[in-house]
Amino acid sequence: MQEQPSETRLLLQRLRAGDRAALDALLERDLDWIRGYVRRRLGPALRSRLESADVVQEAMVEFLRHGPPFLVSDQQQFRRLAARVVENVIGHQYDWFTAQRRELQRERPLPSEDILDLDARRAPGGTPSKEAHRREREACVRLGLELLEAPDREAILLREWKGHSLAEMGTHLGITEDAARMRYQRAVRRLARKVRQLHSGNLAESLDE
Repeated sequence: MQEQPSETRLLLQRLRAGDRAALDALLERDLDWIRGYVRRRLGPALRSRLESADVVQEAMVEFLRHGPPFLVSDQQQFRRLAARVVENVIGHQYDWFTAQRRELQRERPLPSEDILDLDARRAPGGTPSKEAHRREREACVRLGLELLEAPDREAILLREWKGHSLAEMGTHLGITEDAARMRYQRAVRRLARKVRQLHSGNLAESLDE
């Protein structure tokens, strides 16, 4: 007998269909858990910021509205994924990365019907066309960026999205051109690993790193 979709999957499907009530339900159900998780993992300076403004809620709403569309199997997977993204974004240049994410979505939007299914048990054995495969891989790349730590994510966005030369990257980051090259190459390797994990349905492995 086919497994019934979980409440989490149904809420995410409703959210992608434009149902604001689904977003409110996810926030009401999981925001406190995610806020506690992020608070425990961030350093003292950033924890003080959490007390003065609800950046956790802002980051979570921003990710759910403007991040790559995805489905997960259950509440535990959703909480871990959302918490990791929120932690990574709050940890470094929240406003800058939010602007880059929105700009990327405007200029290279994914088709609304494309939803990345991160449950390996439900993942199809193959895609019906090269175009569908390409779109799925692009969604994996975007989610992989969300899961990278700040220095890696910034290096890739500066080089690939903003089009900076290595020298310009170094100036922006306050490091030498050689150091910028090394940081970019390391970031690309880490992103490639994330994409392979996500594409094969290994969400847990990607989150455990």
